[in-house]
Amino acid sequence: MAPGLELATYGVIFLGVAGVTVFAANQVQRAQEQRRRLEVHIPETARDSVLLTRREPTNPFLSWVQAQTSIKDSLEMKKLRRELSQAGFEHPLAPIWFVIARFALAIGLPLGFLVLRVAMGLPMSSGAIIFWSLLLCAVGFLAPRSVLDRRVGWRRQVLEFEFPDALDLMVVCVEAGLSLDAAFVRVAHEVEHSHPRVAEEFNNISEQLRAGRNRAETLRDFGDRTGVAFVRSFAALVIQTESLGTSIAQTLRTYSTEMRDTRFLKAEEKALRIPVLMTVPLVACILPVIVVSLMLPAAIDVIRVLIPALSGGHHGGHP
Repeated sequence: MAPGLELATYGVIFLGVAGVTVFAANQVQRAQEQRRRLEVHIPETARDSVLLTRREPTNPFLSWVQAQTSIKDSLEMKKLRRELSQAGFEHPLAPIWFVIARFALAIGLPLGFLVLRVAMGLPMSSGAIIFWSLLLCAVGFLAPRSVLDRRVGWRRQVLEFEFPDALDLMVVCVEAGLSLDAAFVRVAHEVEHSHPRVAEEFNNISEQLRAGRNRAETLRDFGDRTGVAFVRSFAALVIQTESLGTSIAQTLRTYSTEMRDTRFLKAEEKALRIPVLMTVPLVACILPVIVVSLMLPAAIDVIRVLIPALSGGHHGGHP
């Protein structure tokens, strides 16, 4: 078969597989949209809010991607934007680029595989080509989601580790006479190099407060954006303290102490789990070696002495 005809055949197979995949994805998406419409009704005023219109893309291609994919639903867009924000991607167009990356990898990996196979002249059956194309398509479609989930988990762990130190500095700043807004700015400047993630979040809070946003809304957004339990509790505590009119310095000091105790208890819990976790390698790796080293000399003696003696005695009794 000529190389051009073979490449055209593989192209037709790839387009057929891609068409079936897109058709199935559209059917699943349509069913999910119908289910969401039956369960949740979104008012029109929420869709036409100022915050949402400011995040609309101006590029025609990006607008088409948003209109033709699952993120055209406001709930899906909000959920994906929150996950990307927790991973550190806060650009308004980040959800659209994430969808583009998923579909680009889902189409590009199988297509690159086919082109590379034809260029190298590797023989392969049609069934193997379809299998590897579908596998690469699935990998390309699921890989961005896996990377996003891993980055979200990593960033949460880093914030959980860095936030108590930043909170201690906030307690010092507030007790020294600074306001809460000034404490965010000061702490962000102090921990810029040692705790860059916390400094970035505090700078974001400071910019929103300087822009005139309500402090309660800013702190709630801070807790949702990070997804860390400590941060959410901190935001709720500050909002409640301001509404009740109590001392913010004493509240922050008490919460800092409680958070330190919680970190100590979590570290102690992990330390107490070590003996249980060590049982697995002990039983799987060390114990068989000890058993073999103890029983091997006796087994060698049995093979060399006892078995020949028994065999000789047996034959001697029956001449």
